[in-house]
Amino acid sequence: MTDRGEYLAQVDRLCASEVLHGSESLCRLLRYLAQKELDQPGVHVKEYQIATEVYGRPTDFNPQVDSSIRVQAARLRSKIGEYYSSSRQNDPVLVDLPRGSYSLQFRRRSTAAPASVSASEPRHSEVFPSPAPDRKWTVTIALMTVLIILSLIALGVLLRDRSQVEAYAPTDADPSFKPCRIFWSPFLKPADEPLVIYSNGAFVGRPETGMRYFDPKRDSKNQIWDHYTGVGEVLAIHELDQIFSDLHHRLRVKRGSLFSLDDANNNNLIFVGSPSENLKLSELPTTREFVFQRLDEGPRKGDLAIVNVHPESGEALAFFASPSGTPLTEDYALVALMPGIEPSHSVLVLAGTTTFGTEAAVEFVSRKDSIAKLLKQLSVSTPEELKPFEAVVRVKIGLGVPVGMEVAAVRAHR
Repeated sequence: MTDRGEYLAQVDRLCASEVLHGSESLCRLLRYLAQKELDQPGVHVKEYQIATEVYGRPTDFNPQVDSSIRVQAARLRSKIGEYYSSSRQNDPVLVDLPRGSYSLQFRRRSTAAPASVSASEPRHSEVFPSPAPDRKWTVTIALMTVLIILSLIALGVLLRDRSQVEAYAPTDADPSFKPCRIFWSPFLKPADEPLVIYSNGAFVGRPETGMRYFDPKRDSKNQIWDHYTGVGEVLAIHELDQIFSDLHHRLRVKRGSLFSLDDANNNNLIFVGSPSENLKLSELPTTREFVFQRLDEGPRKGDLAIVNVHPESGEALAFFASPSGTPLTEDYALVALMPGIEPSHSVLVLAGTTTFGTEAAVEFVSRKDSIAKLLKQLSVSTPEELKPFEAVVRVKIGLGVPVGMEVAAVRAHR
């Protein structure tokens, strides 16, 4: 049987098992994700696709409002974990739905031959009569046995529940996860928790009466409200939390308005959001090849762009999102790794010209396939080879959700 045949047969076994039997909706999702992975390996499936193609949701489905697909995926992930952690330890194929992803993974179970029985070992043990135990000791031993059994049951439940969460978390032994460890290596130092700085734009006004961006020419600083951020930034923080969890590392989060010089001196930093809203980012040494700039002339006057400082042949002079007043179908995002103020520290900028571009930038560096392609373009195969770089990512957007990403331009610092 071919790999494809074996993988589909394993999916059939899962759907026919006691954990998924009768759950038609989860089986439908499992079969769909399996077909997608086998037909288009490595292609990232989006919530919108699942909603419309699997569950027949209308074309105006918005995953930022409706979380039903994430709920279904979490249920399926839990059921798969339950299946493998219970009675199916000898299945030749393992199926995995990693957290933060809708891309199904297949891998073969590595098996070891059972140890042979030594010829010198007896095939049967001799049974000798035992003296009748004292009644007091019989009761004591019985109580101890019951306690041991109850303890083992409790431990089994805990290990089963934990295995459902951790059994398929990426490990050092998983070769497909190697690009993620290489890319994030500057932020995985022992006893060092990187600081994530997310944008929270400066607004004036009140939510109940209307708000707008702070204008230093007409507004007082004591009017500023800095309690709001975009939906893309919120989802981006969630995505970062997932990838760092998979990397078995912790991170800390701070909003941009609270960022200080001490933070810059003492931490590895991950900036989520562009300098137009993450204002503190503009106070640090920043990118030199691709620069955020709000244009003050031309047909896109007032729009935020990523300016290409040294354009190469065939590259645009500036990268823009869809024009204002039109449906947002395209954006551009910057992914840039730079040295920190202290040489031992690193700074990563993940920012779009809109909140959806920022979300896409973080998704881009959270996906094994996109990270692998970027590292290949940078000719990086080990953590030691990873040097500062800047990359512009083109983002396709559908109904306010990033649905496609590709590198539009990249520069490696020399």
